[in-house]
Amino acid sequence: MSAVMSTYGRYDLTFERGEGAYLYTTDGRRFLDFAAGIAVNAVGHSHPHLVKTLQDQAAKLWHVSNLYEIPDQTRLADRLAAATFADKVFFCSTGLEAMEGALKLCRKYHSANGAPERWRFVTVEGSFHGRSLATIASAKNPKHLEGFGPAVDGFDQVSFGNLNEMRAAIGPETAAIVFEPVQGEGGIRPADLEYLRQLRAIADEFGVLLLFDEIQCGNGRTGKFFAHEWAGITPDVMAIAKGIGGGFPIGAFMATEEAAKGMVPGTHGSTFGGNPLAVAVGNAVLDVLLEDGFLDQVDRTARILWDQLTETVAKYPEVYESVRGAGLMLGIKCVVPAGDVVVAFQKAGMLTVPAGDNVARLLPPLNIDESHITEAINIIDAVGKNWGAGDG
Repeated sequence: MSAVMSTYGRYDLTFERGEGAYLYTTDGRRFLDFAAGIAVNAVGHSHPHLVKTLQDQAAKLWHVSNLYEIPDQTRLADRLAAATFADKVFFCSTGLEAMEGALKLCRKYHSANGAPERWRFVTVEGSFHGRSLATIASAKNPKHLEGFGPAVDGFDQVSFGNLNEMRAAIGPETAAIVFEPVQGEGGIRPADLEYLRQLRAIADEFGVLLLFDEIQCGNGRTGKFFAHEWAGITPDVMAIAKGIGGGFPIGAFMATEEAAKGMVPGTHGSTFGGNPLAVAVGNAVLDVLLEDGFLDQVDRTARILWDQLTETVAKYPEVYESVRGAGLMLGIKCVVPAGDVVVAFQKAGMLTVPAGDNVARLLPPLNIDESHITEAINIIDAVGKNWGAGDG
């Protein structure tokens, strides 16, 4: 028996290499990767620019403490700030760390403004912000909370999309509204753009911060650099990770100058966050994502996939119910168990990811082309057809 702790329910697949949109198992099978490490491999596998950048940096310097200047970290922060609402960026290694740091920043902001009593957060049903004691308490998913003792206090939850509940939940102790513009684990649920605009207005009205979790839906996944851009508004604070490293562990939380005013030396830190290896790769990913025309191409590709996917799903109402999502963050709401559909896709040669609300997630690399879409649609069509014949 393996010494690896049994916290994952793993599929019986072992991959030894990847190339572009494909993964190859140790026994030679090829899979179209429409999981992308759960929205992590943003530019596919073994991207030449990322590979060369990592190799070059590995030969020079892997790690130094954040006690010293790290030029590429400064460069990556400046590039992220220039391309977004943010003025300040803190680097860490994971999305969970990004969320924990962002929550701390919100509390510290109010404390610095003479209102330390503002320490609570309003979150939304169906959300997922990580697996720490605080973030599982924020999402209030009973399956994630079970067995871990009393839930960490400080989180008040409202229904998804209900502005009346949101307004009613904000009180004198509220520090921030916490929201995913497109819910990932909760079942690929995109927020209405007007709802996002109203969240901004409510935060301003009540003097609380607006914290967006774009760990999964950001970094180009929806065809904009970050999903909230579709609504024409900005948050005060944002957590990012996953695609920003293209497979290398890096995350960050970002904020306006005003929101970050309380984060002074000694208030937060990370041993590995923003080390030379991580920020070298992060800069290489930005080279691709911010290249002229790249995000426009993501949007065009996503619209083609959406059209063909909705047409295919409608052919098999006994298997698939509907399509939801935004950009290249799509979900197939299933009639039959979504986990079984994910396995059927695997058997047919395509990797996908299950999500809440009985959804199979499609999270392909952002640089797929129409040939990959055709391959995916053929698999989805074949699974639907075979299921209808009793072979699912």
